[in-house]
Amino acid sequence: MRRLAITVFTLFLAGFTFAQTKDSTKKKVVVPYQTRSNDHFMIQLGYNSWTNKPDSIHTTGFPRTFNMYLMLDFPFKTDPHWSIAIGPGIAADNMYFSRTTVGIKDLTPSVVFHDYSDTIHFSKYKLATAYLEAPVVLRYRFNPGDDSRSVKIAFGAKVGTLVNAHIRGKNVEDAGGQTINEYILKERSSKFFNKTRLSLMARAGYGHFTLFASYAVTPLFKEGLGPVIRPLTFGITLSGL
Repeated sequence: MRRLAITVFTLFLAGFTFAQTKDSTKKKVVVPYQTRSNDHFMIQLGYNSWTNKPDSIHTTGFPRTFNMYLMLDFPFKTDPHWSIAIGPGIAADNMYFSRTTVGIKDLTPSVVFHDYSDTIHFSKYKLATAYLEAPVVLRYRFNPGDDSRSVKIAFGAKVGTLVNAHIRGKNVEDAGGQTINEYILKERSSKFFNKTRLSLMARAGYGHFTLFASYAVTPLFKEGLGPVIRPLTFGITLSGL
């Protein structure tokens, strides 16, 4: 599956590059519905939540997600309201923890979330993941002739391959919250994580601003190597070009 995701991502990127090179050599002709922005470039900022998270895992703060995609849009010839969009992108998620560490490099049969509520702990601690993704999306525009003034909806799926998973802890505190040592810990390992992620996604809004939601069908961790957590992210999309 990971090789398939990388292959699909590479083909999308090559197709986009070829299309841009080919279009740059053609004389521009004004044709209805071809001058719209098509939401080629999209940036998403949002909230990252873990569904099915056990109560023993103490998360905190505002977990964030950041996605960026470069899409090719193919309007239907029979109805320009509809189109299919594909393209490469990257998705980065951060989850923050309270008096907890995640043993992503531990020599244990499964990932362990260590609870340090009553002893020394990091004042700030997070788990970060990053994926290369390839979305396939069905889009509908109510006003295809003026994309910046149109209500739009989109839904589809995306497949991604994990490229980075790491933890970062900052400053050691005692049980009372007093700083003991100003120290930064960084560890990187993906051995407990699913290397391929399949997600369902939807988007709706007006003009260049839309709301999005994404749900991971595949669990964050490999079967039997961690809790069955499926990330759910939602937030705002800025699109254009």
